[in-house]
Amino acid sequence: MAKSTIILVSALCFLSFLGSVYSHSDRFFVEGVVYCDTCRTQFITKLTEFMEGATVRVECKEENGTLTFTKDVVTGHGGNYKVEVDGDHEDEICQVILVKSPRPDCAEIDKDYHLEQAARISITNNNGIVSPVRTTNPLGFLRKERLPGCADIFKELGINEDGTTADDD
Repeated sequence: MAKSTIILVSALCFLSFLGSVYSHSDRFFVEGVVYCDTCRTQFITKLTEFMEGATVRVECKEENGTLTFTKDVVTGHGGNYKVEVDGDHEDEICQVILVKSPRPDCAEIDKDYHLEQAARISITNNNGIVSPVRTTNPLGFLRKERLPGCADIFKELGINEDGTTADDD
């Protein structure tokens, strides 16, 4: 009985040690998706087209603007990307930004400050997130011209083409 108790306690200690090593790793993975905003709405609709071959950049900066990390990656099938980030960036501002579209008809990046196409992320172990994976908000390039079906989408959503609600008319 005592022998099995010692083995059980030893196994629990070993598993606890493995868990602490895993949780304090300074290796993270940033994942997300890039799309063509076919209706120029700044959100995903049923007409959205996900973009393979788009380039995004993960960058981290200190508060004074000094760049501490940067890495570009190209999206794969379904517009998905995954970037490995080494190091803990707790005291830095990290974000994913759109860099380049593979499509000339869908390459505009909205430059309005409140619509800036960037997804902020927390790349640290000191934020309560156990997993090393950080998932970002979707990022979209604007299509030059809305698809014809967008009017139906707006109607279904109860919004006007300028973004106001249909009730505001």
